[in-house]
Amino acid sequence: MDFHDNKPIYLQLADQVMDDVQSGVVNGGDRLPSVREYAARTGVNANTVMRTYTHLQQEGVIYNRRGIGYFYADDAPKIVREMRLNELLDKEIYNFMDRLLASGITPERFNEIYTEYAATRS
Repeated sequence: MDFHDNKPIYLQLADQVMDDVQSGVVNGGDRLPSVREYAARTGVNANTVMRTYTHLQQEGVIYNRRGIGYFYADDAPKIVREMRLNELLDKEIYNFMDRLLASGITPERFNEIYTEYAATRS
């Protein structure tokens, strides 16, 4: 797995786990790889994977069944969707809106662009 310097590795791993949830690759109740297995698969230290799993558990995306392993929460897709929407709103949308305003795009024009874009993605 390729990692970037701009974000801690454990959060990049968490993003990958959440990508799998959001894309439907995994389902609620599915078991995650063991910490050691995931560490070997991704080429990172087991402590980093443990930090990833702890973070995801705190967010409610996964849960631990002591002695058995980690599992995806039944409502993991909903939780991930809400987390990502909040991140988008908190970190990216205002920068994007500032750029729209600076470019002179009116709300009406933006609505047209968005409507056209959404039609091509449906």
